[in-house]
Order: sequence, then C-alpha cells, then structure tokens
Amino acid sequence: MTNAFPSALTFGIFDHLDEDGGDIARHYADRLMLAEACDHLGFYAYHLAEHHCTPHGRGPSPNLFLSSVAQRTQRLRVGPLVMLLALYHPLRAFEEICMLDQLSGGRLELGIGRGSFPTELGYFGIGADAAPGQHAEANEILMNAMKGGTLSYQGLHFELNDVPLTLKPHQRPHPPTWIATNRPEPASRAAANGANIACVGPSSSVRRITDAFRAGREHKTEADDRAPFLGLLRMVVIGRSEADAYSLAAPAYERWLKSFKFLYDLNAIPTPPNLPLTFDAAIESELCVAGSAASVRKALLGQLEEAGANYLLCQLAFGDLPLDASLYTATTIQSEIMAQVG
Repeated sequence: MTNAFPSALTFGIFDHLDEDGGDIARHYADRLMLAEACDHLGFYAYHLAEHHCTPHGRGPSPNLFLSSVAQRTQRLRVGPLVMLLALYHPLRAFEEICMLDQLSGGRLELGIGRGSFPTELGYFGIGADAAPGQHAEANEILMNAMKGGTLSYQGLHFELNDVPLTLKPHQRPHPPTWIATNRPEPASRAAANGANIACVGPSSSVRRITDAFRAGREHKTEADDRAPFLGLLRMVVIGRSEADAYSLAAPAYERWLKSFKFLYDLNAIPTPPNLPLTFDAAIESELCVAGSAASVRKALLGQLEEAGANYLLCQLAFGDLPLDASLYTATTIQSEIMAQVG
C-alpha cells in the first residue's frame, strides 16, 4: 500500500433499510438509534442505498432520511450510496446535496450512480437505453454546479440557461464522492477523478478492482485531493457464540433475500448469477460474515487484506435482525476490531 492511502483501516455502516416485517415508523426509529450508537462508537460514516417500489429499500429518498441521521449524530458522516442520479433533475439534486451538506455541518459523503436494476428506473419512465446518457449528463451538470456562479448546459437530456446558483455545499470544492462498482474499468476512472469506491464480492474478485484503482492513482499525489477509500461491503453478525450468530443471521438473510428478489420475481427476471440464494452460500461467497468476535475479526481482517481494501462497510442491520443484535455487533466491532487496528 502506497503513502497515498490511509494506513489504518476505517469502519463505516452500509444500509438498505430493507423491510423487516414490522411497522415502518418503528423501523426508521430503530435505524436512527443504531446510527446514534455508531456515532458514539466512532464509526466513520453511515451510507444508505436508494431503491424504489421494493421492500429491498424503505429509504427511496435517502437524503431525507440522512438529514434525520445528521441531526441525531455529531461526528458520523452521512451519504447516499448511491443517489440514483437519473431519477433527479440535476439542479434539484445539486440543491438537495447542498442542503444536506450544510445541515450536517460538512459531513456529507456523496455517492452517485445510475443503479443496477433498470426496472426501478422504468417505473419512473426512464428506459434502459436512455439511463446511461441521462446519468452522464446529470453528473456533468452536478459537478459544474459545485463551482458556483451561474449554470448553463446544452445536452440531449438537459438544457440550462444562466441559472443562478444561490446555494453551495459546506465542503469545498465539493463533498467527497463515491461510486459503487464490481468492475475494474469504473474503478480506474474513479481513481483518476478523485472518487472513492465501494465494492462487494469475494475478496479475490475485489482485488482486481482495487488494483485497478491504485493503478489509476499512480499519476496523482496526496496534494491532489483527499486520500481515497477503497471500500469492501460485508453483512456482519457477531454473536456470543458461533451458534448464536448463525441463529440470528440465517433467518435474517433469508428475509433480506426475499426482499432483494421481490422485483425480479414480480417481473419474471432471473436474479443476478452472483447472488447467493442461501445463507450458506452467502457465507461461502463472503457476502456475510457471522460468528463469535474472534472468528469474525479473523475473517474480516483476512478478507480486507486479500481484497486490498482499507474501508469496511459493515451492513449491521438486514432482514429481521433485532435492533439489540445489531447494537451488539456494532459494539463488539468497536471493542474487538476497531480499537485494535485503528
């Protein structure tokens, strides 16, 4: 690892806000309690996915929920991972981003992307053919807006003429940016553009992505911008014993999987070939890590090293995991992993 990357591991939270079978208001309240706890425990950031028309995501407006997280926390950074830019007019997206960065006191981590499931965009009238171009234009407009002044743009999807920009983000020139990717090519582009990356998959596969990212950073220096994060996503459940952890994680994963598959099943679309269809497969593929504090610590540190990642995105709450189980995992990660490797 070169000097351009943080030497210590950093730990954050990733969330889908997927359905747990209970009341939605209580679900939100539980997540806010978990975010508060993670703030006190010293986690770096809380990242929230954006999904629509599916129990896989009860946070279709991530910035709205994150504004609540920001008001309940002091140091925990917040951000969408990712904000589905094709669903926003870029001017509206810019204004929301400025508001959230200001409301959080400059704690926004801005993940942007076009999403991985075209059906969700289709419900909003955005076809699979148009989505890439619309996303690309919106992304360009958004980055131009961060510079301030007036905004003009002529494109296939958007036209803006001398729009006065009366808001600005708290962080200058703009909040740190993120992309989620499972391919080396976007990782190389992210590196060249000074963005962070978040990856999911077996560590050996993720290593190809982080290697590409590092290669893309070779021409940059630390003075170019912030040192980047190379994130690895894992569902994590720590129990008081191996059996305890598995008894919690297995049914929670099955419920999460049902929510994930909801739109695929509804539309008779095959699920992604890399989706683990059983809890045992999720363990085998390294999507989920469950066990005692000692076994989870060993597994996570080994996977991070093999993946070449320096940021662990812990999905502590998924399916119908009880809040107290997520809180126990968070507390144990802090005492048994973060405190020893930070």
